[in-house]
Amino acid sequence: MSAATDIVKECTSALLRFAKESNIPILLAGHVTKSGDIAGPRVLEHIVDAVLYMEGEKCSSYRLLRAVKNRFGSIDELGVFEMSQLGLQVVSNPSQMFLSEQHSDSDVLAGLAVAVIMDGTRTFLTEIQALCVSGYRFSRHVNGIKASRADMIIAVLIEQAGLELRENALFLNVVGGVALKETSGDLAVAAAICSRHVF
Repeated sequence: MSAATDIVKECTSALLRFAKESNIPILLAGHVTKSGDIAGPRVLEHIVDAVLYMEGEKCSSYRLLRAVKNRFGSIDELGVFEMSQLGLQVVSNPSQMFLSEQHSDSDVLAGLAVAVIMDGTRTFLTEIQALCVSGYRFSRHVNGIKASRADMIIAVLIEQAGLELRENALFLNVVGGVALKETSGDLAVAAAICSRHVF
């Protein structure tokens, strides 16, 4: 072990002993690397009782609280909060934050589709937005969807549905900063692309 790892381990162990003796909970705040892992020595994760990640877009007031370790319960729960003047407040209807309302009264919602996804034990309605710009060499910009998964869906639409997407720039976005990880959102991604391409 390096000297830095030893220092982190000893300091965290001292805080753990204090918490157990005094029955006072202690919160340690840290930051993550670009790959999403906790920065610094991983020994810290092994000592603490729970590891929680706060996720969300920079310009959004909504935050998702996700457990990746919990000695006392399940990690299949997701907390949804909104930052207000009074601090973080629980969002009672999380699906509302994942659906945009800009064109809710429109007869034609080209480029929009709604996916029903599971995150832990919770079900959310999530809006997928697509924009196809013709006349450009094929390029792809995705937010909230794995690039490889988006490529696969686009390839299927080109080969099986006959969509002429090779000369289009394609932009895909998942509303609310949620990451679309499961395959249940694939149909909504395809539907958003198809509806945008038709119009």
